[in-house]
Amino acid sequence: MTDAFPPLSQQLLPAPTAVPLGVDGPLVAPIAWGMWRFAGHRESAAQALVEAALEAGITLFDTADIYGYGAQGFGAAELLLGRVFAAAPHLRGQMVLATKGGITPPTPYDSSPAWIARAIDDSLRRLRCERVELWQVHRPDVLTHPQELARSLEEAHRAGKIGAIGVSNFTPAQVEALAQTLHVPLASSQPEFSPLCLGPLVDGQLDQAMRLQLAVLAWSPLGGGRIAQPATARDVAVAAALDRVAAVQGVSRTTAAFAWVMAHPSRAIPIIGSQHAARIREAATATAVRWTRAQWYDVLVAARGEPLP
Repeated sequence: MTDAFPPLSQQLLPAPTAVPLGVDGPLVAPIAWGMWRFAGHRESAAQALVEAALEAGITLFDTADIYGYGAQGFGAAELLLGRVFAAAPHLRGQMVLATKGGITPPTPYDSSPAWIARAIDDSLRRLRCERVELWQVHRPDVLTHPQELARSLEEAHRAGKIGAIGVSNFTPAQVEALAQTLHVPLASSQPEFSPLCLGPLVDGQLDQAMRLQLAVLAWSPLGGGRIAQPATARDVAVAAALDRVAAVQGVSRTTAAFAWVMAHPSRAIPIIGSQHAARIREAATATAVRWTRAQWYDVLVAARGEPLP
């Protein structure tokens, strides 16, 4: 009599599905698109990229007031997206729009009540929107008390300017401090997470997100480009582990990396950074990649550089 199931090492992890923003927020596709390099496009090219992401099934669009700072100027990515909405109003209703604020060069961070109110109003003006579905504090301002921050966010929420509330780059302790005083459930956390950045796996961020039912929005899921272009022995080892899965499933290494992030039970949502329509479409196919536990842990071991205990 043969075993009805494959060996445990060959059983597939669950396929990624739509993810809620927080406890009762809108459902979003398991992969998102980010606009930190969006601001340099012409309006027609920007619109084409938005349309390509939507056509690929992406629903969560991630931007921030700081995106564009330097080459194009503070708020440039939001301004460009606002022009896209003005030219093609139908696109706005097809997405869940997220933006962030609180990085204030050269201060560098400000989450005081006056700045939070100004940042949200300025983002809405640039985006030509009355409301965003998700607003996140981009970096923790340790000079603002969590209770003070909570009241500012709740005021914007009551006014209907923001839907869900989230944080980006917060430590688990900072998340806990804010979540404990917010009267609106915290909906998301946006850490750096990739096969080359394992911090959230070991510092409690992903465990906390699962406990608090936070959506995890993983920025730089390709390790700042080093997965595509390995630069160190560690990078090469991780790339090789990803390549083994990619070859079997007929996808690129980068697509496999997105899928590796999504396979964690926190249901982390990798944010694609590409500004090329073909690569956006390719990346979105990561939802079809399936992992066995053995394959997933092979990538983790390669990233650690040593066997698991």
